[in-house]
Amino acid sequence: MAYSAKVDDLTVRGAKQTALHERAAVTALQIFGRKVFVRAVIEVSNFCRENCCYCGMRRDNHNLARARAHHDELAELLIHHRPAAVTDVNIQAGEDPVAAREIVRPLVRTLRRETNLGISVCLGTLDYAIYEDLKAAGASIYILKFETADSHKYDQVQAPGSLAERLNHIRWLSANGWKVSSGFIAGFPGQGESELLNNIRLANELPLHGSSVSPFVPGNDTPLSTAAPGNVETTLNCMAILRLLRPNWVIPAVSALNLAQAGNGYRRGLRAGANMATINLTPPDLRRDYVIYKRDRFIMDEERVLSAIAAEGFSPSRQSLADFYRNGLPGKVREEAVLSAR
Repeated sequence: MAYSAKVDDLTVRGAKQTALHERAAVTALQIFGRKVFVRAVIEVSNFCRENCCYCGMRRDNHNLARARAHHDELAELLIHHRPAAVTDVNIQAGEDPVAAREIVRPLVRTLRRETNLGISVCLGTLDYAIYEDLKAAGASIYILKFETADSHKYDQVQAPGSLAERLNHIRWLSANGWKVSSGFIAGFPGQGESELLNNIRLANELPLHGSSVSPFVPGNDTPLSTAAPGNVETTLNCMAILRLLRPNWVIPAVSALNLAQAGNGYRRGLRAGANMATINLTPPDLRRDYVIYKRDRFIMDEERVLSAIAAEGFSPSRQSLADFYRNGLPGKVREEAVLSAR
């Protein structure tokens, strides 16, 4: 019987919550086996033209030292010094068209020429011409989060542009050759269960290949800095629901889970059906002022990521996300998944 998202699954706790997460984990296991995609993230610019109330890099935050990375430093790191488990790189920045054109596009071109990495970019809402340039350079995955399905809340928290514009860009990217991943925040101030359920329904309706769920973390130097954080239990339930709705999706365990529940949130994400982990490779001098939430970030370095994966009985996939999106899983992985689920 097909799964249908319902409010009760958002609020469930105790044994029923454990059963929900186990059902999601088995669903992921049946598709992906005990393999977890491992990507690196590189944060290349904290300049941002947007003013989101929930993000520390908002343009009105004058307490940041704004900086852009250098192509040669990042290329050297990713070509010659990336961890062996990494099959993909996500190049991320504030909404900074200058960085997209002058740093990201040349870096993508270099990585495409020198490595077999899958390449994703998370750069915000840009001009269609820049999207085309990035795809021509060799990127194939675009991450563009819609944050909330409530257009009033979207405007209230000053998310980029309008919700309608954001969704139009997601649909355009998908229609023009990109594999698109999106996501939303669980626990915005005043967010009710019906809004969360609408977030899940919108993600399910969009032409996506994956989605994240991040617990709301009140960011330093933002208008929401004194708000209560999002509930990690609800966040994990959202992740499990997405897995049951979309068995084939790539769903990341996000580092904010460990901010919400120190030391254990990330592993619990893997138990709730997540199948991707991210190692942060941003050079420390750039990372200090790349403040999405707080300066006191929980950095998922190579040791932490690989330890969490191993502790949950998984191992890194040798197939890149980009190859998975092109060709599906290798036959051997599918066979092992079926055997593991029996």
